Amino acid sequence: MMNYPLLKEQSMKRIVTVPNVLSLSRLVFLPLLIGLAYQERRTAFLIAFILIGSTDFFDGLIARRFNQVSDIGKQLDSFADIFFYVSVAWFIHRLHPEMLQPLTVLLYVFFGILALSFIVSSVTCKKPIMMHTFLLKMNGVLVYLLVIAAHFTDVTVAIAMILGIYIIAFIEEIIIFIRYGEVDPDTPSLLTLLKKS
Repeated sequence: MMNYPLLKEQSMKRIVTVPNVLSLSRLVFLPLLIGLAYQERRTAFLIAFILIGSTDFFDGLIARRFNQVSDIGKQLDSFADIFFYVSVAWFIHRLHPEMLQPLTVLLYVFFGILALSFIVSSVTCKKPIMMHTFLLKMNGVLVYLLVIAAHFTDVTVAIAMILGIYIIAFIEEIIIFIRYGEVDPDTPSLLTLLKKS
């Protein structure tokens, strides 16, 4: 006879892991960052952003180190990344509007391609997917450093470069979804798939 409470407990242990809690913390503490940015408490915002943003590095590191990588963990990480990194545009707009003003058109293109990527994945894979390609991972690090650097210097040119890389990365995602459908979200690049086929 199956012990259903035990199975449920084991399932919960697989879900409630340190990496998943770290990913979830980015969502839970996002309102704190929004509040600090809204009140223009720049130093407090910077400290909180450094701490909360660092979870994006540690969740993956711990998951791989302790063999806690899971599909739900990947989905939770992607979901947290979407909200966290899209919020960065508002953070910079609120705290450093002069840096975004020259990049209005590029921002519209960025959000348009991002939306198109989700539409294409929803059609071809039956669900919205955010991949963890090399370009997107690299940009995640660059965005994290950019927000910190914006506290000390003008990063308008860096923002333009990062938006450009994001646009290329999302176009790569769209091509992957159209050509291959649903693939492992951790696939490094389109080139990786082309080499396998």
